[in-house]
Amino acid sequence: MDLNTELNKISGIGPKFIPKLNKLGIKTAKDLLWHFPFRYDDFSKISPIAELVPNQPATIHGVIQKIGLRRTFRKKLVLVEAIIVDETGGVRAMWFNQAYLLKTLKPGTQANFAGKIIESKGDVYLSNPVYEITSSHGISGSISGPRHTAGLIPVYPETRGITSKFLRFILKPILSSIPPIEDFMPKEVLVKNSLPEINSALKKIHFPLRAVDAELAKKRFAFEELFLLQLNNLKIKSKLAEQKSEAIPVDQDFLDKLITDLPFILTNSQKDVLHEVLSDIQKSRPMNRLLQGDVGSGKTVIAAIAAILTAKHGKQTAILAPTEVLAQQHYRTITKLFKNFEGEIEILTGASKQKKSLNDKIESGQTKIIIGTHAIIQKAVKFNNLALVIVDEQHRFGVEQRASLLKKDKGLGVLIPHLLSMSATPIPRTLALTIFGDLDLSIINELPAGRKPIITKVVSPTKRMEAYGFIKDQILKGRQAFVICPRIEPGTKDEEERKVLTESQQKILDLKSVKEEYERLSKKIFPDLKIAMLHGKLKNSEKENIMRDFQDKKYDILVSTSVVEVGVDVPNATIMMIEGADRFGLAQLYQFRGRVGRSEHQSFCLLFTDSESESTQYRLDSLLIAKNGFELAEKDLELRGPGQFLGKEQTGLPDIAMDALKNIELVKAAKVSAEEILSNDPDFSKNPLLGERFKQFTQNIHLE
Repeated sequence: MDLNTELNKISGIGPKFIPKLNKLGIKTAKDLLWHFPFRYDDFSKISPIAELVPNQPATIHGVIQKIGLRRTFRKKLVLVEAIIVDETGGVRAMWFNQAYLLKTLKPGTQANFAGKIIESKGDVYLSNPVYEITSSHGISGSISGPRHTAGLIPVYPETRGITSKFLRFILKPILSSIPPIEDFMPKEVLVKNSLPEINSALKKIHFPLRAVDAELAKKRFAFEELFLLQLNNLKIKSKLAEQKSEAIPVDQDFLDKLITDLPFILTNSQKDVLHEVLSDIQKSRPMNRLLQGDVGSGKTVIAAIAAILTAKHGKQTAILAPTEVLAQQHYRTITKLFKNFEGEIEILTGASKQKKSLNDKIESGQTKIIIGTHAIIQKAVKFNNLALVIVDEQHRFGVEQRASLLKKDKGLGVLIPHLLSMSATPIPRTLALTIFGDLDLSIINELPAGRKPIITKVVSPTKRMEAYGFIKDQILKGRQAFVICPRIEPGTKDEEERKVLTESQQKILDLKSVKEEYERLSKKIFPDLKIAMLHGKLKNSEKENIMRDFQDKKYDILVSTSVVEVGVDVPNATIMMIEGADRFGLAQLYQFRGRVGRSEHQSFCLLFTDSESESTQYRLDSLLIAKNGFELAEKDLELRGPGQFLGKEQTGLPDIAMDALKNIELVKAAKVSAEEILSNDPDFSKNPLLGERFKQFTQNIHLE
């Protein structure tokens, strides 16, 4: 047997188990060995029956005195009951719906039994214990000690028909018979970080003798994934450093006039970030920078200044937005702030007219700043001399994507555009060091002068009418309001249809919908106010018209889905009311809240929820007390874990690495080790096994 041995050639795995194991992503011996436990039940101490403690896990060693089967009074549940005795006393054991046990466990059978001691109505029993038949010579049929009892017992991710007991049963002989595995991790890295080599780590992660052994083994496998991730980041940075870009000179007098002519004063934080960005674009290697800042902190003006300086040098900039609404907004903002450059700035979206003439102007180089959706990199748009790409609300825009925007200079080779990526979604520190570790990070950490903190409240169902009264008062003072709902269409009210749904599915159907709420607010709650409705099913032209009319104060309230989450700028809107707030992530709620508080007026965010659970309250309270987006991002990572924060399927990282992304010290240690290895062995010639493993890693990971 070796790591590539297929399941049908492994003893103990019958044909019926193979499709079930495939469901777990297991196809070979290696997949089995790398199917790690997610927790361990501690059955390490064998307890005398007389000393069993209710509600505690325990392992006993005894003999079955009596065993039998009975059905519950409704005949839906089969109970196997046994009396187990040792020299100190006896205890009842119960198994539910496992009638087959009667074929194995017979009176006189000696075994270890491990499970939880349950106390109910004065009765104490061992609930659903795992068992291991023993003899005077030890565990019957065992290769090296118990697999299921009398130790730390691994519990694995399971699927129907594949239990942890089955996995333990087949894993133990594999670990004992597979030849030693060559470790790709450099020995000096393992020694420096006090990590076990791979064969020891595999044995200890599956069958640890002590909790500390399991933790150390988990640390090793988590570290290796972080280490490979950091190698990947450093390789990307190194690859970019070898590329050439157009160096954009900065005319200081021209820059000073640009900043002086702005209708506001840049904050110190904006000035610092602008300096970082302009320093990058003056170099002949590509900028690869992520600009982060709270909603409304002034990221767009930084991007616009860089684009205008690029235009002054005779080169082009592409500004890519995730939606047409946001592309339109960027166009309006930039042309308003920099009126003298209107002729050189164009917008190109799916709805643009006269695309042929616009494409001609872009190809000729006449248009210097092109604002649009990602469609502009896929359609028949040919740039004349693209030197800068600015991407909004997309952390990743890789070398390959930039390659699609390449400018080929005759005889001069290929020049890669500089990249500035902008986001209002704060990234926790560990993710910034790992998932986004190839990007240089700039942070705007202060809001423009005159902005007031947004007052945020969780509104209980009993206070709903009071909240409506408050909203009406604000609108009568000349302000506007957003109302956000989780759904577009109302859920079915048909009782017959609802009967087949789970309680959770019914709760989703009961969530407030945009269409229903629009009708209710406009007819019953605020019949004298002007209310509009916005959602993703509307045509782009309809969405743009509604947003423009709302910005022009033709509507008092906009009822919308999360389509307004990113980038919509309505300074006069001071109320953000969110229905079903518990249905949104903290980062999303933070984005919604950022749609208000964009002027000198006091703004408010009202979170409505019908959930009374403590976890919901705790999550929403986090939004109330967080001082900034970065603090909230750390809390979101803590509550949801990196898997939900990033989307596990969007990274290709295994669970053990996703969990490790919360461990800042491990992340830093992996980065240091990766830097040391690459400085001494950049092409892995001294570590060919590492080079091979790194190649596999880069094929499986997908961070773009």
